[in-house]
Amino acid sequence: MPRHFFELDIDIDAPGRWYLREPTDVDGKPVPDIWAFVSGKTVMDPGTLRVPLSRPGQPLDFDKTTVAGTPIVSGRIASVFRELALHDVQLFPVEVEGQAEPFYLLNVMRVIRCIDDAACEEARRWTPENGRPDKVGEYHVVSGLRIDTTQVGNAAIFRPWGFLLPIILDGDLKAALEHAGIVGGRFVEV
Repeated sequence: MPRHFFELDIDIDAPGRWYLREPTDVDGKPVPDIWAFVSGKTVMDPGTLRVPLSRPGQPLDFDKTTVAGTPIVSGRIASVFRELALHDVQLFPVEVEGQAEPFYLLNVMRVIRCIDDAACEEARRWTPENGRPDKVGEYHVVSGLRIDTTQVGNAAIFRPWGFLLPIILDGDLKAALEHAGIVGGRFVEV
């Protein structure tokens, strides 16, 4: 039976949802590199972090910060990632403003070269003519994301090479998150 994969993204239609700012240290100083948590690489433990709210509202099991898109998950959802994707994620405890329950910063450490350019609605890569030599070959625009599942192997969670914004899950991990009652996340098949 073929495996199915899904992008996990925020549910912007969650009623009364909160909005999260970027993490800070315990003294309120900004984290030096907010992009480190969305780069698809292992990061050193940043120590205790706080996540302030940019708009109070209903706590969500899955959300992303407003600038870098750093994923923040509830303790209940973190336990699913620990059980099914332990070697592909890092979970760092964070204190979310106004919340006594545990929350975690989710760092997805696996990156797979798997975007199916021809199957996407649009997939354009950076070229030398774009004037960004550091980006040449990576994706400049991707819409209607589709992946080549033959390139994924046994991965349960990853980010696609060259376009690190999406978090991609396999169907088993998606089903486990749904079974846990995830609030704030939505799934789109890729």
